[in-house]
Amino acid sequence: MTSLVEVLGGVDVGARWPDPARGEPRRVVLVGRTSARGLRSVSQALGSLEGGRAPKGLDLLAVVLVADAPGRLQLSLLRRIRVLRSAARVQRLPWIPAWRTGGHPKTLPRQFDRLAELVGSELYREGAPS
Repeated sequence: MTSLVEVLGGVDVGARWPDPARGEPRRVVLVGRTSARGLRSVSQALGSLEGGRAPKGLDLLAVVLVADAPGRLQLSLLRRIRVLRSAARVQRLPWIPAWRTGGHPKTLPRQFDRLAELVGSELYREGAPS
């Protein structure tokens, strides 16, 4: 997700695995939305990683779930997240209204501080490291 790369740094390789043999990063953060489709995609990606269908040598740091809408999640979605947490470290990020229109939030929620620490990055706020 490009917005996360702008805030945390890193590389967005889209909907594919990076290939360390081609010089791409081996440390991976899976990103998905908290919608049913997004959670299903993350689950399938985790299955590929665990099943050996991803390039060798990848190091999964976390699964990052970005809210797909403001407000609370339905119980069925929370249950799916609980299942994902049994397979990987999961970090949830709240809905960021500015991202919907291509803007930048004035402040970042505290969850970003934890995520930056996890991935070993500094947060970029208004173009400068914090």
